[in-house]
Amino acid sequence: MEKGTNCFPTCHTVFLAWTWLLLLSWCCTGAEITCRSCSSPSPSWPSSSSRLRQEQRQPPPPPPPPRGLRSRPGGRARGSAGAAAAAEPLPGGEPGGRAGPRGAALRSAGAGGGAPGGRGPAAPRTRRSSEGRRALPAGGSRGVPAAEGQRGARAQPRGPPEEGRAARLRGAEELRLGSTTFALTGDAAHNQAMVHWSGHNSSVILILTKLYDFNLGSVTESSLWRSTDYGTTYEKLNDKVGLKTVLSYLYVSPTNKRKIMLLSDPEIESIILISSDEGATYQKYRLNFYIQSLLFHPKQEEWILAYSLDQKLYSSMDFGRKWQLMHERVTPNRFYWSVTGLDKEPDLVHMEARTADGHTHYLTCRIQECSETKRSGPFSRSIDVSSLVVQDEYIFIQVTAGGRANYYVSYRREPFAQIKLPKYSLPKDMHIISTDENQVFAAVQEWNQNDTYNLYISDTRGVYFTLALENVKSSRGLEGNIIIDLYEVAGIKGIFLANRKIDDQIKTFITYNKGRDWRLLQAPDTDVRGDPIVCQLPFCSLHLHLQLSENPYTSGSISSKETAPGLLVATGNIGSELSYTDVGVFISADGGNSWRQIFEEEYNVWFLDWGGALVAMKHTSVPIRHMWVSFDEGRSWSRYSFTSTPLFVDGSLVDPGIETQIMTVFGHFSLRSEWQLVKVDYKSVFSRKCNKDDYQTWHLHNQGDPCVMGERKIYKKRKPGAQCSLGRDYSKTVVSEPCVCGQGDFECDYGYERHSNNQCVPAFWFSPSSLSKDCSIGQSYLNSTGYRRIVSNNCTDGLREKYMAKMEKCPGKAPRGLHILTTDGKLVTEQGHNATFIILMEEGDLQRTNIQLDFGDGIAVSYANFSPVEDGIRHVYKSAGIFQVTAYAENSLGSDTAVLFLHVVCPVEHVHLSVPFVAIRNKDVNITAVVWPSQAGTLTYFWWFGNSTKPLITLESSISYIFAVEGMNTVTVQVAAGSTLIQDTKEIAVHEYFQSQLLSFSPNLDYHNPDIPEWRQDIGKVIKRALAQVTGIPDEQILVAVFPGLPTSAELFILPHKNTTERRKSSEADLEQVVEILFNALNQNLVQFELKPGVEVIVYVTQLTLAPLVDSSTGHSSSAMLMLLSVVFVGLAVFLVYKFKRKIPWINIYAQVQHDKEQEMIGSVSQSENAPKITLSEFTDPEELMDKELDTRVMGSISTIANSESTKEIPNCTSV
Repeated sequence: MEKGTNCFPTCHTVFLAWTWLLLLSWCCTGAEITCRSCSSPSPSWPSSSSRLRQEQRQPPPPPPPPRGLRSRPGGRARGSAGAAAAAEPLPGGEPGGRAGPRGAALRSAGAGGGAPGGRGPAAPRTRRSSEGRRALPAGGSRGVPAAEGQRGARAQPRGPPEEGRAARLRGAEELRLGSTTFALTGDAAHNQAMVHWSGHNSSVILILTKLYDFNLGSVTESSLWRSTDYGTTYEKLNDKVGLKTVLSYLYVSPTNKRKIMLLSDPEIESIILISSDEGATYQKYRLNFYIQSLLFHPKQEEWILAYSLDQKLYSSMDFGRKWQLMHERVTPNRFYWSVTGLDKEPDLVHMEARTADGHTHYLTCRIQECSETKRSGPFSRSIDVSSLVVQDEYIFIQVTAGGRANYYVSYRREPFAQIKLPKYSLPKDMHIISTDENQVFAAVQEWNQNDTYNLYISDTRGVYFTLALENVKSSRGLEGNIIIDLYEVAGIKGIFLANRKIDDQIKTFITYNKGRDWRLLQAPDTDVRGDPIVCQLPFCSLHLHLQLSENPYTSGSISSKETAPGLLVATGNIGSELSYTDVGVFISADGGNSWRQIFEEEYNVWFLDWGGALVAMKHTSVPIRHMWVSFDEGRSWSRYSFTSTPLFVDGSLVDPGIETQIMTVFGHFSLRSEWQLVKVDYKSVFSRKCNKDDYQTWHLHNQGDPCVMGERKIYKKRKPGAQCSLGRDYSKTVVSEPCVCGQGDFECDYGYERHSNNQCVPAFWFSPSSLSKDCSIGQSYLNSTGYRRIVSNNCTDGLREKYMAKMEKCPGKAPRGLHILTTDGKLVTEQGHNATFIILMEEGDLQRTNIQLDFGDGIAVSYANFSPVEDGIRHVYKSAGIFQVTAYAENSLGSDTAVLFLHVVCPVEHVHLSVPFVAIRNKDVNITAVVWPSQAGTLTYFWWFGNSTKPLITLESSISYIFAVEGMNTVTVQVAAGSTLIQDTKEIAVHEYFQSQLLSFSPNLDYHNPDIPEWRQDIGKVIKRALAQVTGIPDEQILVAVFPGLPTSAELFILPHKNTTERRKSSEADLEQVVEILFNALNQNLVQFELKPGVEVIVYVTQLTLAPLVDSSTGHSSSAMLMLLSVVFVGLAVFLVYKFKRKIPWINIYAQVQHDKEQEMIGSVSQSENAPKITLSEFTDPEELMDKELDTRVMGSISTIANSESTKEIPNCTSV
């Protein structure tokens, strides 16, 4: 909430509804036209996990934004998550996909760059969210749309007709204001319009009308109009911008209203048109990107930031003629200009962006020096998406760790400090409402709240927050944005209005000391007719709607003005709770102490002439031709006609140039008529200029107490009834003097709560002695008394000495409550990357306590005190594993220890499941998961077998499993390392018994062997088909597994026929017969296949490794003897092969295995542990074979062939 307008003083965005008509205006008026925050669909601080949030394509409405830390416009407008006055996204109804309003709402001259650019009133295209939805008026086909969050149903008009109010109107004859009407001929079909009124005594008005096709999602027609006589006449400028050019938005430099920028519709072309003479002439420039939002610099009129549809941020230093890419992957609406007096460079940009590591970071850089080496990160850790808010002296970010949102603040660009809320508030959503007067107002939704928020107020640095008001009403806007029912009265510091929920009733409260004390509003004594009202506190009071209008063409449900201190106009009702039906208009001339009813129906009320006069127009859906003017703070009203023909009013706009005293009314004479712009000159209602006799003094008070925020204030106001003009040189001249400090000037300090006896007592969770931990023996510190003077309170003496913090000597304390944690809250880090540890201590002498941190890998560091470790201690682990990190704190009074176990992992990239190709039923099978890289640290393995839905979990890479079901069984393993999860799946054929045989091939196959798993699988299928075709044996009895490496070899598995388990003996005989058939075919070279045209490959039986019949029975001593003899036979055979290999043309034995091929595990099963198994790849080099004996390996009953076939080394994870 801020003083003055939420946007730049002369620039505002708005939509006037006429059926599907939205009139978007950029006017600048002397009256306060606020642009309330609009949230959006995007991101979002926004949206909750907790985030600081955005927006839509016309249909359908976007989902509610995520929760989180957000800010809202600094002004008195109600808070809305993710709104920002700084960069304006495209208004609703535009081509979809545009991000919504900025997540952080900044003051016009505050962080984030002051004025929204000029897409409308004060901003470039940010306010599209809810304003864009105002396509249909609330009261019918025409009329002024209701402000966002306003009551859902309009009160039915009641009370005497206009003629019956003559007793309260001055003059029996009709008064008339000077006016002229201009029709925008040819634009009757256009359903959107944007207006810019330069103001500051400029006579130029620009209007851009558009036909927006909601089905196509784009603008199909546009017209640009310009007036140089305050709106008396307009000239159409389509020929100057290009007859075929379709314009979508109009921007105005907030620091030089003569500079205009027009943007074409991106669905057609991407161009901008620039004018430096208030829209008289234009230059056209083509863009190579599509603009989503603009952010103008608050001081430099040529500097602009542009955000593109593909999340890139561009900068221009010549008002959009040339653009330079600053950064990619920038979060929507999370970029801000530097703040004068706080940032060293005026061209510094604060932004939230996703970096190469995939995390979101807070970055800063200069617009011409934003390369990766030039960027800096003021906050070392990653932050939550859509959580950066730069506002006035403060920067806010959010970091979620362990499921809890932690908020950090930087005051005046100092190092970030964690925001301290009451310990058990446990916030699930937070909105930054105001950063005025060196203090933060925040709305926090706590763990047990759903539709309400608690208001908290901070110390000057924005670190320590205390409760101001509980259960403040919240609502959700048209864009899903959160709106907090809180309003700050303009012109007087410390006065707020809030709607609070009590026992399911909404009641309006007011405070005069920034939330320290709240009370209900006293209802008026009489109604609008003068009849008495019976309403006794606390059972009955006045309740107000606190929505500021997003639409500058309507006054909103409540308004006040900096130049008219103490004057408030609001819509509300009298009763036990806030109502949305029985409403009227009320006014207070003494800062909310007393109220009068001025209308029984809804009216839009504007401030004229620095707030010295009021003008009212009925809020209705029927055509009207009158408005009312009051010079005595609403006590009496004069009716004036402003047009001869009744007008369906879409909205009214007060001229931003105070001296001109002009008002523009927008509307239509009929449902199908042209746009009608009525220029109303109310100069004639002022008889003269005010002199000193026309003024009186007004003393600000709080129910008779003249001391408000520690001061007695006297204001100068025009006397009620003085029909004179205040003029340009008017000053509200405030006389103030400090008051003696009383209890009402102090609030409870952090950690303290106010009890029924009005005393501040420590909360049960708070230890007052903890505040002394930052000082050392021999030093002094400020010991809180439990009270702190309200920020901006100027009282002196009195209770100030009693309640102010006392300077005391620092007590010596032993370390207690030592904690060690990582900056990201995770207990896992990657090898070779920085791991940052934070050491915290609840009590102890920070300056005289020695700290030692042992990283658990043989390295330890020591520090003489806590100063060097405040920003964290970084360490790089060079190996993976689980490390015990120990922190030890010691001083002369004692010691304390804290331990943390850190998992250091190397990201796994690949897992290969090593399983036997065939296994025996009801026998143990060893299964291994081979992970690359091999030294990945502590891994978790999840195993699934068959159709099981529950995994077996191990820390070992191998597991033994018994398959009880014959057939094909699936094995799946998942390997978890940190946040990485990889998987592999294999199938195992399970049978009671089987036979196997090694196969070899003609050497031409080796030339075409790429040695990859897919090739081996395909070759195995080809061999299987060839065997079945030649022998006629069914496919299901044959399995072929091709081994990795060279020479190319394979293993043939001969399986029993299905359903033969019961007739075991006959089946074994059948299997022997099948084996005989296969061997005969192989020995006769009948099995061959065509690898490619001209390449025929022959399949042979390798007589070296004939495997016997394998089953699950025991007692095979005779077979064992045969196997032993076969070893001798194999050795002799190999020797003969190598000795006479040149005489056997088809045998080409490779003794060395290639080492650069992919490792693959394929297994077979033999009968007993003594059964020998030899593969070709186990042979040594031919030269060595002449002098060495053959090295044989005996495989187990379940054997895996792999390690010998491929000896590719699996690299370790190395440090970065």
